[in-house]
Amino acid sequence: MTETRPPLALRLHDADNVVVALREIPAGAAIMDGISASVRIPSGHKVAIMPIASGAPVIKYGQVIGAASLAIAPGDHVHVHNLGMGEHRQDYAFASAATRLDPVTVPATFRGFHRPSGRVGTRNYLGILTSVNCSGSVARFVAHEVARRCLLDEFPNVDGIVPIVHGTGCGMSGEGEGYETLFRTLAGYGHNANFGGILMLGLGCEVMQIGDLVDRKVLNDKARFRYMTIQESGGTKATIERAIAAIRELAAEADKAVREEASASHLVLGMQCGGSDGYSGITANPALGYASDLLVRHGGTSILSETPEIYGAEHLLTRRAADEATGRRIVDLIEWWEDYTARNFGEMDNNPSPGNKRGGLTTILEKSLGAVAKGGTAPLAGVYKYAEPIDRRGFVYMDSPGYDPCSVTGQVASGANLIAFTTGRGSVSGYQPVPGIKIASNPDLWKRMEPDMDVNCGAILTGSSLAEKGEEIFRLLLRVASGEKSKSEAQGFGTVEFVPWQIGAVM
Repeated sequence: MTETRPPLALRLHDADNVVVALREIPAGAAIMDGISASVRIPSGHKVAIMPIASGAPVIKYGQVIGAASLAIAPGDHVHVHNLGMGEHRQDYAFASAATRLDPVTVPATFRGFHRPSGRVGTRNYLGILTSVNCSGSVARFVAHEVARRCLLDEFPNVDGIVPIVHGTGCGMSGEGEGYETLFRTLAGYGHNANFGGILMLGLGCEVMQIGDLVDRKVLNDKARFRYMTIQESGGTKATIERAIAAIRELAAEADKAVREEASASHLVLGMQCGGSDGYSGITANPALGYASDLLVRHGGTSILSETPEIYGAEHLLTRRAADEATGRRIVDLIEWWEDYTARNFGEMDNNPSPGNKRGGLTTILEKSLGAVAKGGTAPLAGVYKYAEPIDRRGFVYMDSPGYDPCSVTGQVASGANLIAFTTGRGSVSGYQPVPGIKIASNPDLWKRMEPDMDVNCGAILTGSSLAEKGEEIFRLLLRVASGEKSKSEAQGFGTVEFVPWQIGAVM
């Protein structure tokens, strides 16, 4: 018998002039007929399979990921030493490839908490939402005191209490883009379906006044909201006692909610990637994209974000837009970000990070093409501002930075009740009150960090299909939505990842 060894590298598209190493390739090893590695090629990195002239495009996924900065020979390692951004132009072809997905014949369900608004929560937390950083410590004191007194033990349907603290709310303009962004974020958390009740806590003299949130009819449901400021309550100790009484009232109201069957159409999935590597765009991201398509077919909503990390791949979204106006909103975001980075003395190719590069990614074009794969194939139904309430179902886009905690914060404020996070280098984080799953892109990460990872998409490299892993992700999301704890949730992550996007001058 002749032993058949698995291939050393994978060509992703017939037009590609590079392949991806499926494991470390020693110098001199035969990659394919007539081509051997000229140097050691790290796992997940790229190797040329044909001559590439200096200045010529390097192609992966059938798309341009940059231009050769030096002449590259077959078998050469292709990375930061010989690959740069180069010039790139995209054909947006608005709405030219929007294809409707067929709905499922047997709708999936989960067991969630039905809210008066019609939305359904996957968790039933109480929140202490702070209007300003000055009230953050007291919010944590209150949560600690609730735990010390075992106050929630008599309310079995309440999952816990989450202090939502941050570093802004004052020292900012009282109008304009920065103010409105924070306003939307706080209002969105207040209305997230995973909260059964909210105590809004301020200092009293800050720019982001609690009264503004109430007067603008954002947080004015007397059954689910209470408000107070530390200055009016008489200081720290008095505020804690007053807050404890309010929390008891809110807990009694939230405890009335019980898990009941709900259609998967009520799921709103925020999709993220962080610590990506050369496998992310091959395994974890497209598998999540498959799960996203499944959710859309069930009538649910999936949210793609991180605008700096779709840069160079935005044309794949504009072509899938439901109409030209929706597609042009993506282009408007890209142009805003180009201006935003330029006026702050940055550049859009600030990505990939050092860790991304160690994992095999070289340019933002390459990273973005892999990141967009999380969005599957569904039509792009809408484009939203950061933390803007999402008012339609299907696959949508929400503007955000690529910084993961900040991006997820916006998605939760927009209405996400689940998070799926793909990673190739490893990530440890959580996003209370919203549970999140971690999806590993490669088998080495799974082996090293299995206690933190929920799904091993590295198995795709050794025989599992994207469809199998996509189905596995979707079924896990349904179980987590019904109360099963993800690994990050079980370890207690999620108390420090509320990071609103700060735009504008700090004064």
